[in-house]
Formats: sequence, C-alpha cells, structure tokens
Amino acid sequence: MSIPGARHAGAAKLHGPVPRRAVEIWAPTQNPESGRGLVAKALGIAPDKVRINLTRIGGGFGRRLMNDYMVQAAAIAARVPGTPVKLLYTRQDDFRRDFYRPAGWHAFAAALDGQGRLVGLRDHAVSFGKDGTPTRAGELPAALVPANLVDAVLLEQTLLATNLPAGWLRAPGSNALGFVSQAFLDEVAQAAGKDLPSLMLELLGAPRSLPGEGRGPVFQTGRARGVIEKVMAMADWQGRAKLPKGRGKGFAFYFSHAGYFAEVVEVSVSEGQVAVHEVWAAGDVGSQIVNPLNALHQVQGSVIEGLGQALAGQNVTQVAGVVEQQNFDAHPFQRIDATPKINVEFVTTDNPPTGLGEPALPPVIPAMVNAIFAATGRRVRSLPVDLSAPA
Repeated sequence: MSIPGARHAGAAKLHGPVPRRAVEIWAPTQNPESGRGLVAKALGIAPDKVRINLTRIGGGFGRRLMNDYMVQAAAIAARVPGTPVKLLYTRQDDFRRDFYRPAGWHAFAAALDGQGRLVGLRDHAVSFGKDGTPTRAGELPAALVPANLVDAVLLEQTLLATNLPAGWLRAPGSNALGFVSQAFLDEVAQAAGKDLPSLMLELLGAPRSLPGEGRGPVFQTGRARGVIEKVMAMADWQGRAKLPKGRGKGFAFYFSHAGYFAEVVEVSVSEGQVAVHEVWAAGDVGSQIVNPLNALHQVQGSVIEGLGQALAGQNVTQVAGVVEQQNFDAHPFQRIDATPKINVEFVTTDNPPTGLGEPALPPVIPAMVNAIFAATGRRVRSLPVDLSAPA
C-alpha cells in the first residue's frame, strides 16, 4: 500500500465546452505528464487542451504518481463549465481509494554442497497480475540478489487476478523482496554452519560487475562487499555472542535503486514484544554525498519507515470488495518512542552519485527479523511481525 500522507487534493476549471476549450488543473502531482494524458482521455480532448499547474504541497510518497484525483476533479469540472472545482479527500477517502502494495508469497528452496556452499536456489513467488504481467510492485526480477550469484537458479511466478488497484510502497518491490530473500538466506547460512555476512561475502567472491535487469544498473560485487565489511565493523558483529539472553543482532544486505546498503539491527524480545534498540547502516551511493545532512535524514527515515512497515501493524484487508482500514488507528505508523538509535556511515567509491530516497529501507526489515531469531530462536516468515501468532 502506498502510505497515505498529506491528503490528496486537486482543483480544476473548465474554460468552456469540453471539445473546444481547455481544462486547467492545479494539483500536487508527482507525474504531471501522465496526469495530462489521463485527463485528456477521460474528457475526450487532446492533451494540449489540458494545462497543469504543479503545486508543491504536502508529501508525495509515491501516491501522487497515480493522478486519479486529477481525473476526478476534471470530470466534475466538465459538468459545470466556467466554475472552479476543488476536490479534497477525507482521510477515509484517502485510505479506501488508495493503490495498495500487492501481497506476495514465496516458496524458497536451496541446495548446499559438501563444503556448505550455496550452489542452487529456487523461488516460486505468488502475487497479483493479469495475462502474464505482474501488477505494480509485484515483479520477481531475474537479477534478484542472490539469484545472480548462484549457478543453478529457478525463479517462477504465479499471478492471481485482483480487483484491488496496486501501487508502490517506499522502495517499490524491494521492501518485500529484501525481506524474503535475506531472511531466507539467514536460514541457509544457519544450515551451512555460518552467519549471513559470511555467506554473502562467499557468494560475492572477487570484485566484478554483473548485468542488471533490463535497463537497470549493473551490480558490482566489490561495492557490496565494501558495505558489508563496513557495517560488520560498525556494529561489532563479532561481539554479538556477548549479548544477554533475549537480545540479538541481525544482518541483511540489499541492492536497489543503484544503492548498496548493509544493515545490522539489535533487538530484545520480552513477552512477545519486540523492542529495537539500535541500527547500524552502511551505504555506498557513489563518490560524493552531495547533501550530507539530507543524506543522513534519508537513511534515518528509511530505517524508521521500514521498521514501521514490519512492526507497527500496517495491514490492509479487503472484505466484500471494501478496504476495512479507514484511518491511522487501524493502520498505525512507527512512533517516536519506538525509534532506535540509528548509526549511518557512507562508503565512498569511484562511481557517479546516485539517489538515496529508497535503497536504505529494504535491508532493515530482514535484519530486524534475523535479530528476532538470534534473540529467540524463532523465525519470522510473514509481515507485519506478530509473535503472538503460532510459529
């Protein structure tokens, strides 16, 4: 689900009969050209008859890529030519008319050789889509780490039809794929008699470049190795055995949006309640951190949001075609009192700078559930985390 942020608003005014005159729209859209096309199609006019005034109001968070609110405002304006129309969603409208991150199920299997090396990987993923095309954020990329690091790989996908509109949650697709792949690899590492960082470093091997998915960026194993080794030192990974009973550290790495991030999370678990105490994040987004303060805040915000996705109880349920959640009492965000200490360091490399809005989020979720296992011996295989449910 794309998290509802500031309420979505649009205003429109039709300057005359639809076929001959223009419609003018004021809206905080993240993708105005797409909105122009949707409005033109809905009103049966040429795109050059639609003028968009982009207002920089409130947060976007991906929800304002969809532009359905622009179409609604324009459709109302078409009924009352010459009269300005303002459309403002209530919070209930915002929740129940959203575009939701698709659910997914993954059946993993792995093969280890006699030396405990990962030599085979299989994932059968089930999500939503139609006619062989996954819905938004429902893709299973062939370049998914570690599939691109293992010789024998089988990735399969089954798609189910749905009437629920799908959209992006921060770090689209990767927020789920990072969780399932790195949490599973932690189980593989345990079966091989090693820890996850050691397994990842073994898979990465010598520094080299591997092709990305489609037009996606190449994957450089040396950059991945750099952030893994960095975060292990930051978090005193080798000293984790000294933690008291009921407390543990977990690790995860993920590559997305051209950024390399490795993270360690320390948690304690008492009477089924998870407390996150500290997070260490090491990232490589190129040769220069252009805005150091904003970069720090992007990583901190990603960590907080990722923990909220996993721990705060952010379910979306549909009954008889209607989404049940209507406000933040039923879909809570992570609160200040649950925010841990977050340590951030960047590994600079001789590569062009890339963005920071997404890649720091995916590793924090698997690192956190791997820490729960370290603290309790219990595996978490579904989100949101609910330790009151049967294992």
